[in-house]
Amino acid sequence: MTLYSKIIGTGSYLPPRRVTNHDLAAQLAEKGIETSDEWIVSRSGISARHYAEPDVQSSDLALEASRCALEMAQLDANDIDLIIVATSTPDFFGGFPSTACILQRKLGISSACAAVDVQAVCSGFVYAVSVADSFIKSGAHKNVLVVGAEVFSRILNFEDRTTCVLFGDGAGAVVLTASKEPGILATKLHADGRYADILCVPGSVNGGAVAGSAFLYMDGPAVFKLAVSVLEKVANETLEIADMDASQIDWLIPHQANIRIMQSTAKKLGLPMDNMVVTVDQHGNTSAASIPLALDEAVRDGRIKPGHNVMMEGVGGGFTWGAVLARM
Repeated sequence: MTLYSKIIGTGSYLPPRRVTNHDLAAQLAEKGIETSDEWIVSRSGISARHYAEPDVQSSDLALEASRCALEMAQLDANDIDLIIVATSTPDFFGGFPSTACILQRKLGISSACAAVDVQAVCSGFVYAVSVADSFIKSGAHKNVLVVGAEVFSRILNFEDRTTCVLFGDGAGAVVLTASKEPGILATKLHADGRYADILCVPGSVNGGAVAGSAFLYMDGPAVFKLAVSVLEKVANETLEIADMDASQIDWLIPHQANIRIMQSTAKKLGLPMDNMVVTVDQHGNTSAASIPLALDEAVRDGRIKPGHNVMMEGVGGGFTWGAVLARM
């Protein structure tokens, strides 16, 4: 019997503290840095984002999103036999131990479950779903919890208005299970380390201290140019693997980084803007959490229905990019 993987539950969580552009502009003005709602919206489409409190970690956000996904899937936490967490902001420095292991403990899941982090920055969720799909199809695992969780507010330089206004915190989760019916129709992943320095946190640990910078750095124009170039290509590659064309996509969920990149991708694929899920305006860029956050919102408000074909694609530091085509 051919095995497939299928998404049977989605969940999301945003920390309660909502920061509007006006709030952030006032905060930055105290530092002598000028910005405005109009400036931020015109360049990114972002109007607000959420920030976690200082004592809240990525695993805490992941826990809430996971509980929602498990409830929708009608599974107990101990039904999960693999946890994959995509994050660039792990609970512990260097991701040691993994945030997935911390999440496993908080969910009360036994040692029969494996747990691992995936680091592909904003493409992390797409990478993690692809890994989960492969494990399920191989028969190695039956129920996989995939989570994207980030507290990017911890690595933002609030003296750099070109980056600090773009990012937010949050978590999204999906439960994939072994199925006789196709769910994940195709995946395609890419990476190109030649572009590692255009989006990075250029610091390391040496002797217990940070060598370099622990703040996010981004060459905005270079990232924009590369993202626009690769997202259409990887979507078409994924469609080709599934023997489908763009007209069969019901919903496009791109990484929620910049509305102009998202609109350009939809236009190149010939998709109406109304068929693209947009949350960047209210969430900002939540890196690996952005796609599952948007997916859960569209599932729960009824836009995405059983049988719909959903194209999810992301691009992030590394440089990494990829896409997942799923039938819900």
